[in-house]
Amino acid sequence: MSEKFEASKTSGAHFQLSRLVGEWKGTARTWFDPNKLEDESPVSGTMRLILDGKFILHEYKGSFGENPITGMALYGYHLELGKFQCAWIDSFHNGTAIMFSEGKKGEKDISVLGSYAYVTPEMEQHWGWRTNIEFMSDDEIVITAYNISPEGQESKATETTYRKVNQL
Repeated sequence: MSEKFEASKTSGAHFQLSRLVGEWKGTARTWFDPNKLEDESPVSGTMRLILDGKFILHEYKGSFGENPITGMALYGYHLELGKFQCAWIDSFHNGTAIMFSEGKKGEKDISVLGSYAYVTPEMEQHWGWRTNIEFMSDDEIVITAYNISPEGQESKATETTYRKVNQL
């Protein structure tokens, strides 16, 4: 293991990722229109370090109305690029796509920006998707995602408020 990675695990970005480890329960909220909350449902998740602390795997279960949702996100920090990165899939938002997201070089907060395509027989639009993980305390986090229209307008799409129920 490199000294740089060991230092990151002790006090850097990988340490920050390790703070997410645990079993979590909370509430997921979804907006399609920024002025109207579409759904508010219970959600539970597990976050665990994998590959000697290089990455954290977030697996979660929730619902949208009566429809169950499952998903996974893999977060990491690319030491050479100085950026947080994420690969995300779920049964509600992504269809058969994997969303890849990346943060800005040197940012200390876990914030990543990805994109997705909205495709119909008549059109193909490319939208942005920004995800932030905010530490409220050691036992509470808020994961907020924002849709970014093709014109660049940003609006809240989802917000998961988690409380840690068990340290793994």
